[in-house]
Amino acid sequence: MKNGCCHINLPPFAPPRRAPDPANSAPFSVLSAVSGPFTITYFPVRGRCEAVRMLLADQGKEWQEDVVTMDQWQKGELKKSCLFGQLPKFRDGDLTLYQSNAFLRHLARTHGLYGKDQREAALLDMVNDGVEDLRLKYIQLIYQNYESGKAAYVEALPGHLRPFETLLSQNHGGQAFIVGDQISFADYNLVELLRNHLVLAPSCLASCPLLAAYVKRVSARPRLRTYLESAGHRDRPINGNGKQ
Repeated sequence: MKNGCCHINLPPFAPPRRAPDPANSAPFSVLSAVSGPFTITYFPVRGRCEAVRMLLADQGKEWQEDVVTMDQWQKGELKKSCLFGQLPKFRDGDLTLYQSNAFLRHLARTHGLYGKDQREAALLDMVNDGVEDLRLKYIQLIYQNYESGKAAYVEALPGHLRPFETLLSQNHGGQAFIVGDQISFADYNLVELLRNHLVLAPSCLASCPLLAAYVKRVSARPRLRTYLESAGHRDRPINGNGKQ
């Protein structure tokens, strides 16, 4: 036990470590020669850390999980130690970060997942902010308005998804990634959220065929598929209240 957390190593299927692919590196990024070990401190849910886990798994990285139960959290000691009084927390060696989008951007900068130039980086920031807007709507539904609001949310969902369908259509006819020719942190974040919505409303991508194919294509990447099929992903609930 440390920090009131159960300490476990994930993923059990972890592929061999590999050096970053130089062809996948943004010219303005500083690729870390020594990175990790990575540790996620969070509740036993996918929540705001699943996109980070997907990125790490797909990039062939191992990480550890400090799993925090609600009873442990309510004791207050760990909460007081967190910069913003909330989880998740992410450690990369001696660097400690809070805010899940900061985790993604940090990993993107250090592993060549932030586009090939400043233009692509700016577009990826725009996409990721759009993903965050939709995620906040989803979280509000799940935790505040699920029973009475689900039907209206699902009805409005195609309009919220249309901007991402449009962006895909503008990049190699929707046959590549959300921006550019290489996978990015925004792809992991977007695909993770879309997968959650497919659980909420299985036909939600019917009017967005490019997005539907994109989710399948990215999810089929070998390392990522291995993670998504593992117990580490399947057995972890999407949200903390059991609603999905």
